[in-house]
Amino acid sequence: MKLVAKILLVFFILIVLAAVSVKLIVGAVNFPVGSSEVDQSKLSERIMLPDGFAYNVFADDVPNARMLRMTRSGDVLVATPNRDQVLLLKRDSNGDGRHDGKQVLLDQLNGPNGLDFYQDWLYVAEDHGIGRIKFDHEAGAVVGDYENIVSGWPEGGNHWKKTLRLGPDGLIYVTVGSTCNVCIEDDELRATMVRYRPDGSGEEIYATGLRNSAGFDWNRDAELYATDNGRDMLGDDYPPCELNKIEAGKFYGWPFANGNNEPDPDLGAGNEDRIKNSVPMVHGFRAHNAPLGIHFLRSDNLPQDYREAALVALHGSWNRSEKDGYKVVSLHWDDMGNIVEKDFMSGFLRDDNVIGRPAEITEGSDGAIYISDDYAGAIYRVTLKD
Repeated sequence: MKLVAKILLVFFILIVLAAVSVKLIVGAVNFPVGSSEVDQSKLSERIMLPDGFAYNVFADDVPNARMLRMTRSGDVLVATPNRDQVLLLKRDSNGDGRHDGKQVLLDQLNGPNGLDFYQDWLYVAEDHGIGRIKFDHEAGAVVGDYENIVSGWPEGGNHWKKTLRLGPDGLIYVTVGSTCNVCIEDDELRATMVRYRPDGSGEEIYATGLRNSAGFDWNRDAELYATDNGRDMLGDDYPPCELNKIEAGKFYGWPFANGNNEPDPDLGAGNEDRIKNSVPMVHGFRAHNAPLGIHFLRSDNLPQDYREAALVALHGSWNRSEKDGYKVVSLHWDDMGNIVEKDFMSGFLRDDNVIGRPAEITEGSDGAIYISDDYAGAIYRVTLKD
């Protein structure tokens, strides 16, 4: 009996130590957990926008709201990858600032994230590939059967959500994130941007060395820019997260280099030639700010300084000793091609307290800007003040 008691005591101690270790790890990571509730009083007290802009809560009932797309009728599509659904939020027809109804457009998908339209098709990037279905923009409804046109992508891993856009050339562009923080990938599709014809044929790796480019968009000159999340575990302030100008066939450094072609301390040695031939970032965000969605503003009704600017959703840090990010910033190109970053929608983070995590940005035909928040389960609508 004494032996059994000793064994049980040792077993109990091991359980306690394991629990303490987990608690310490979770405490060190300090990762914000979504509330699925919007505190209107905190928002009104804390949210700041540039002069001339105002916001309202378009939706506060969309847990895990990520990627956004506008229909031609002004409805808003929302991908909720952790819930395997694509939702439709009806446009605000009664003028109260909120959506006029929510419905499940597609269900039982496999981590849907990237969304876009081409002709009368709605395209969806799932974890394993691309699906599409006919879409009636006037009715706000899908038509016919959902078909898979690309399959066999590598699934899971640290960065499993795939981002999809249809380019100005009518081709499908998709980013496939890395499995890890820093490593040599076994699958050649990992950490790349891939391109397809609209029917899913003609797979082509368009660019490589992109660790987690969760957002990308084209400017008015059809130049392609993508955000990229820098690696972790090198301290609070290194390396920077990145904005890259994407060109066909180019290599963007990961996992051998960070930022402006600086050798990675783990994998840089012995890969000097690859680093030398990689493309450096065009703009650096603060380390661990996790830039996700990017959108080039297109409305001609905006103030002059914003007409060719890009908005970027900084999702916020998870592995800094003090949180950082948690806001939307605007990027402005000067005549020399230099990029100036300014706060656009901020206040989600105050004194280490988080009330929101911006994820994606899109723009309506009326110039209204829609921003998803997967922490509060909300969509914000930003407009010009009357």
